[in-house]
Amino acid sequence: MTSDTAVVTRISGHGFWMMIGVDELHVPFEDFPWFKHATQDQITAVEQLSPDRVRWPLLDVDLSVRVIRRPEDFPLMWKG
Repeated sequence: MTSDTAVVTRISGHGFWMMIGVDELHVPFEDFPWFKHATQDQITAVEQLSPDRVRWPLLDVDLSVRVIRRPEDFPLMWKG
């Protein structure tokens, strides 16, 4: 796996884990509600655009890796 490859490794009822380079990050649905009702295919279709940017084209979601690492630093204002 190269340093510019993002791969979803596991999905649970609470979120999913993904490898970004050599780091495994957890993406909880509570912090990232766009993924809560997404299909497995939509979640696993992730692209790494740059060392700090990932995108889910099937969901039209684009996130900074910094946001995934520390969602508490980036309060989300979302009404679902």
